[in-house]
Amino acid sequence: MRYYLATLLVLTLFGVPAVTTHFGAQIKEISSLVGEAGSQLAAVILSHNPKTISDLQAHYDQFSTLNATSSAINSSTTGATVSMSTSVPPKVRILIVPGHEPSFGGAEFKDLKERDMTVELANDLSSYLKTDAHYEVFQTRDAKNWNQDFADYFKNNWNDIIAWQRASLNETRELIKVGLSVSHSAGVPTKPSLKKIIIRHNVAPRDVAYRLYGITKWANDNNIDITIHIHFNDEINHGQNIPGKNSGFAIYVPDGQYGNSTTTKAVAMSVFKKLSEYNPVSDLPGESTGIVNEQNLIAIGADNTANSASMLIEYGYIYEPQFADPTTRSLALKDLAYQTYLGLEDFFNPSVGITLSRSYDTVALPYSWTKPILNAKTKGPDIFALQTALSFDGEYPPAGLTKNDCPRTGAIGACTEKAIKDFQNKYGVKKDNGIVGTKTLQLLNQNFGLQMI
Repeated sequence: MRYYLATLLVLTLFGVPAVTTHFGAQIKEISSLVGEAGSQLAAVILSHNPKTISDLQAHYDQFSTLNATSSAINSSTTGATVSMSTSVPPKVRILIVPGHEPSFGGAEFKDLKERDMTVELANDLSSYLKTDAHYEVFQTRDAKNWNQDFADYFKNNWNDIIAWQRASLNETRELIKVGLSVSHSAGVPTKPSLKKIIIRHNVAPRDVAYRLYGITKWANDNNIDITIHIHFNDEINHGQNIPGKNSGFAIYVPDGQYGNSTTTKAVAMSVFKKLSEYNPVSDLPGESTGIVNEQNLIAIGADNTANSASMLIEYGYIYEPQFADPTTRSLALKDLAYQTYLGLEDFFNPSVGITLSRSYDTVALPYSWTKPILNAKTKGPDIFALQTALSFDGEYPPAGLTKNDCPRTGAIGACTEKAIKDFQNKYGVKKDNGIVGTKTLQLLNQNFGLQMI
């Protein structure tokens, strides 16, 4: 394919008419030009091996088949030595990238730092994935340092990363020049937190960008199947201690003209469906579709650099109450991580759904409520779990309202009060009248309590 494109480029750049008008005299010249283009290919047409949906499914299915075959053989033998091939099919290789640098960058609100929140969610997601033998999981950093493989890669391959990035950019420019690619100058505004980086720091962004490209190159070099960049959004022009107005998550995927676009969108759609069951989709103009095509985000393969299915998930706005309140933050992040994991599982096993071993598609349930909730100012995990239970039961958000109107905040508000009344009416609870009294508490524990496991 790369040589076909090189030939097409040469013919386009130097003119097809020359071949048709002076065919005999020009054919050697054209062949020479193609040969010359081949020798300069690294600067114009790079090698691209994007993962296909079939590639990902094959890795998952082959590993399942091996385990099933091994189990069948083991169960049918009684002490006999069985000769089996030692070759193990590749697992699905997933790279988790907590957004921003270990000690630099990202949105901030009060004492919250996006770069720390992304690590917490990444750790949770990695833990869920590692419990599944189908996946091999890699993570770029923790809260303080790059993981050693990446620190060494940046150090030992810095000049190669820069050269590769420039070659990719040159390739894109050449393809645009001959009409094989299109540059989109308009679209969703630059992410506010990235704007802050550019405004506040004059030198670091170039190195930050090269490390992002380096992560993509590492993923290509190490045959990664799926890359997930974890971020939290922010809104321009609100105070450091004053929340903005937008809410919800969005998933950024590569522009359709990039090789990894089709596969990424298929995986992203599965993750989107799972996340959207309990969480609002971003109401920021340009993100309200939930899945956003983007040409210039380095993380997901700007200039057609990524082979893996690469998505960037904005899991919500940093100032949203469930994140800002330390009593609910960990549960909210863990739940987002779990739903992301389930979204990946649904991509590979779309017919599984909720099973006996997975009664809920949220870690907020089952839950044990130990005391009535009588105060409207009550907040914390009890309320987050209550809102989740009401959502699972179909009462939250109340009719006529959206998840953006009524997110799971971990705090009681008008939405929660209305949903409690609807829940009580549904099950004939007469006396509690909009509060979680003894009878409502008993009903919640009966329907959603720990005894259901």
